[in-house]
Amino acid sequence: MGKILGILGGMGPVATTAFMAQVQALTPAKGDEDHIRMLVDLNPHVPNRHTRGEAAGRTLGEMAVRLRNAGAEVLAMPCNTAHAHADAIRAAGLPFIDMIAATVEAVAAGGDHRIGVLATPGGEALYDEALTSAGLEMVRLDEGDRKAFMAAVFAFKAGDLTDGPRAEMRRLAGALAEAGAEVIIGGCTEVPLLLRAEESPVPLTDSAEVLARACVEACG
Repeated sequence: MGKILGILGGMGPVATTAFMAQVQALTPAKGDEDHIRMLVDLNPHVPNRHTRGEAAGRTLGEMAVRLRNAGAEVLAMPCNTAHAHADAIRAAGLPFIDMIAATVEAVAAGGDHRIGVLATPGGEALYDEALTSAGLEMVRLDEGDRKAFMAAVFAFKAGDLTDGPRAEMRRLAGALAEAGAEVIIGGCTEVPLLLRAEESPVPLTDSAEVLARACVEACG
């Protein structure tokens, strides 16, 4: 029997359910009983990770403890930005699969050096630090396009399922490629919901898929 996976989710809800589907799809199961048991706290009421960091960290720490007490043995969180509060989650005393570290390790293995990142400002800062530590260079959007990225993500979160946010994400991926990115990290879990790999002008690494693979390896 594999380990029980505890998921700190809800940031946002659609990205969390998509992540759960990825874990299931990547699990080499021959029947129901071969899949990973998941305990999920899909909490869309986590305080804003951009403006209420201290409150967000406190809430995430409480979620981690609840998952541990419910029986989780390994923790994961399909939200890049919230990894700024990883220490609060680790305080629950369970192994925590670091989405940022796993994604940087994955792109480093590919041999590329200039890495574009599509992420929130908080996510960008985390990836900048991790990529620099790995000896890689981060290619970032200019200020105007960073605002456009956030507008596209928030429009999708608000229910805009038209091609508007998708077209904007395609444009932003193109901007990173033009700036010299050899590969792009989808460093926000909404990115792969708006941008398919075949639509990116350079290889696209989906941080949620990287995390799902790591969860399967840790728990399967």
